[in-house]
Amino acid sequence: MSITAKGDKWCNIAISGTTELFDNEGLETKTSKEQDKVEKSIERLFNLFYKKAEIDPEEPLLLRDVHLHFLKQHLCHLPTGYECLDASRPWLCYWITHSLVMLNYSIDKEQSGHIATFLARCQNEDGGFGGGPGQMSHLAPTYAAVNTLCSLGTPEAYNVIDREKLKQYLRTVRQPNGAFCMHVGGEVDVRGVYCALSVSLLTNIYSEDLFTNSAEWIILCQTYEGGFSGVPGMEAHGGYAFCAIAALSLLRKVHLCDVRLLLRWAVNRQMRYEGGFQGRTNKLVDGCYSFWQGGMFPIIQGIICMQESTTVEVDQWLFNSEALQQYILVCCQHPSGGLIDKPSKARDIYHTCYTLSGLAVAQNLPSGRCAVLGSTYNLLEPVHPLYNIGLTRVQRAQDFFQQLPVPL
Repeated sequence: MSITAKGDKWCNIAISGTTELFDNEGLETKTSKEQDKVEKSIERLFNLFYKKAEIDPEEPLLLRDVHLHFLKQHLCHLPTGYECLDASRPWLCYWITHSLVMLNYSIDKEQSGHIATFLARCQNEDGGFGGGPGQMSHLAPTYAAVNTLCSLGTPEAYNVIDREKLKQYLRTVRQPNGAFCMHVGGEVDVRGVYCALSVSLLTNIYSEDLFTNSAEWIILCQTYEGGFSGVPGMEAHGGYAFCAIAALSLLRKVHLCDVRLLLRWAVNRQMRYEGGFQGRTNKLVDGCYSFWQGGMFPIIQGIICMQESTTVEVDQWLFNSEALQQYILVCCQHPSGGLIDKPSKARDIYHTCYTLSGLAVAQNLPSGRCAVLGSTYNLLEPVHPLYNIGLTRVQRAQDFFQQLPVPL
C-alpha cells in the first residue's frame, strides 16, 4: 500500500468550486433559500481553510484526539439527549465501536468484555437481538449487534451469538416473496434483506433457501432515477440504495439491476459546491451520506469491472474523493469532538460513525493506494464496503465462523 498526502494543491482545486454555487434561476423557494444558507456557511469555512492551506500544507487536519475523547466518553456515559434511542442501544454500541476502530483505537479487554456482556443481554430466546435487554427482536439491532461483536473481534464476542437460534429467527421474519420484515409483524423494506444477509454471511449461517426470490424483490425497488427505494414504487434514497446494491452484491445477483443507471444517480448526489453527498434529489448535503452514497462506489465499480472483465488497474473512485474529504474535514468536524451533518448542526455518534466511514472510503482508492487530503495523520482504517466494519475485522470474523458448521 502506498500513501500520498495532498496539501495546498487541493486548495486550488477547491477554489474552482465557487463557480458551482446553486442557481435558483430566478425562482426563490423554501428549498432554494435553505440551499443558499448552507452554501454561505460552507463558503466561510472554505475561505478560512484556503488561507490556512497557503501556509500549512498539513491542513486540513483530522481532530483525531478530540474525536477519540468524545467517543470514549459516550462509550461509558451517554447524555440525556440519547434517551430517545433507548430502543437502539446495540446501534449506539456499533456506532461508537466502529468509529474507534477506524480511528485506530484499541479497545481493551475489559471494555470489550463489558460491551459483549451487554449485547448478550440484548439477545432473546428466539435468536434475534432487541434494541435493549428485554426488548423484542428486530433485524436492525440484530445487524448492529453482530457488527459490534465482529468489530470487537474476540472469541468472547463471537461466542455471544447463538448461531442456530439466529438462523431460526431469520426464518420467522422472511416473507414468501423474498423480502424480510424488520420484526415479526413489522414493516417490510430493503433494510430487512440487507440486515439478514449481512449477519448470515458474517456468522456463516447463510443458506440459499433462506434468500429465495430476495434479489428479484430488491430489483422491484429500483426507480426510474436509478437509485433504490425502501419498497417498490417509492422515491430513491441513499440509505435504501446502499442496502439494495450491497444485498445484491452479497447475493451475487448484481446482473439483475441496471448498475449504470444507479451510477448515474449516485454521482449526481454529490453536491457541486459542497463536495459532500445529499440523500435524495433536491435535498441538502449531509455528512452521513458520505458513506450511504460514497460507500456504494466500491461496490458499483467492482460490478462494472467484473461485467467488463477488465484487468486494468483503476486508481480513482468515480466520485470526487478529494472534494468529499475536504467537506468532511473542513465542514463536519466539531471542535470539541464528534462529527456533524453540516455546519450549525449538533454533533452525535451516528453522524460521527457514517461520516468517518465515508472519509475512510474516500481515502482508500480501488488500487489499494491511499490518497489522503492533508496530513497522512488523517488516514483511517479501511472499511469493508459491504458490511461497514473494519476490513481486518471482517476477515477475522469470517475466519472464526467458517470453521463452524452451517446450522440447518
